[in-house]
Amino acid sequence: MVKGFLIDLDGTLYLDNVLIEGSKELIDFLDTRGTPFLLLTNNSTRTPEQVAKKLEEMGIRVPPSKIYTSANTLGDYLREYYPGPHNAYVVGEDGILKELESLGWNIVENHRGAEFVIVGLDKKVNYEKLKEAVLAIQKGAIFIACNRDSSFPTPEGLLPGAGAIVNAITTVVGIEPIVLGKPMEYIIRYAVKRLGTPLEETAIVGDRLDTDITLGKKMGMVTVLVLTGVHKSEDEIKKVNPDFIFKDVGELWKNIYRLL
Repeated sequence: MVKGFLIDLDGTLYLDNVLIEGSKELIDFLDTRGTPFLLLTNNSTRTPEQVAKKLEEMGIRVPPSKIYTSANTLGDYLREYYPGPHNAYVVGEDGILKELESLGWNIVENHRGAEFVIVGLDKKVNYEKLKEAVLAIQKGAIFIACNRDSSFPTPEGLLPGAGAIVNAITTVVGIEPIVLGKPMEYIIRYAVKRLGTPLEETAIVGDRLDTDITLGKKMGMVTVLVLTGVHKSEDEIKKVNPDFIFKDVGELWKNIYRLL
């Protein structure tokens, strides 16, 4: 029996700015029923407040407290392992910047004095940003990636994700980052702590086999694959073997009592 849900956003509830059919009905059902849920995303570009506004514009109302991003995971990780203010060079957007500011960290403009290099999706990344990041890491800065998704789905097709930027940096420095988002355990550990349900009674709903479903299996969760977002073959699905497979979240909503 599932007592709580972690539900992916990009490719699961929406594609870019287009809501996937059944998304509102699923969220409204869980909210009305009082079933704990968090909307979970590897995307670090937005704050929970910004994500909530994006969802509201598409017709879904959820408070920021029900949204958990890989930038929030960054904040929880730094509180646990690197407390106190530090200097960070960031390749990323608002989600990361606001999270670091809430911790009292200093955002530096170049590699000089950077104790950490923190990387997420940055749609304005350029050569100068990559240069400063690799120089800081070569001088000893700790390298942290909010996620390593190589792509993210849009109605146009797959576009470069944070992993594409991370890989450009690792190619130069030869150092692997600490990765916080799916499929690493950090994001689930912190999210489930906020959710307050046992791992084995928590379902993870997502469109990616390599992150959502693989991580859920690893953590002993109930895994629910939706066939939107990142495409996958039948052979790939069989290898990972999700507990439930639905065409989209609309079909999940119509069959929700199979999980409860």
